Amino acid sequence: MPPRAPPPEALENPVTDVCLSCICEASSGCDASLRCNGDVCGMFRITWAYWADAGKPVQQGDAPDSQNAYANCVNEPYCAARTVQGYMRKFGQDCNGDGRIDCFDHAIVHKLGGYNCKNQVPIVYQSKIDECIQRKANEYGVARQ
Repeated sequence: MPPRAPPPEALENPVTDVCLSCICEASSGCDASLRCNGDVCGMFRITWAYWADAGKPVQQGDAPDSQNAYANCVNEPYCAARTVQGYMRKFGQDCNGDGRIDCFDHAIVHKLGGYNCKNQVPIVYQSKIDECIQRKANEYGVARQ
């Protein structure tokens, strides 16, 4: 019997809100005041290449090819979250080999990129993800996100 396809909403937004909040916490402490610093921007610390791979989401009224579209999007929390969703639609995969694609995998792909997710995750980032997921699981009374 072939595996069942995920429900359409899972393909639309593969990353749960809980997982997005943990990726945000691990990336920057979810500091909404962060702007661009070097080659990363916003509280998810998104690069231009990541944004482009995500499909160049934009704020209303912006064009994907406008000069400020990248910074305008990834410095705004909701557009930045849409960027993460778009990136995971393209690159989401089972990075840790446990047979499912879950928040741990999304967090690894976010940090290491779609082609490097089997590599070693920085321990500080990994521990922040693990701690956040455990805390959220306790708050919501569920085992994993």
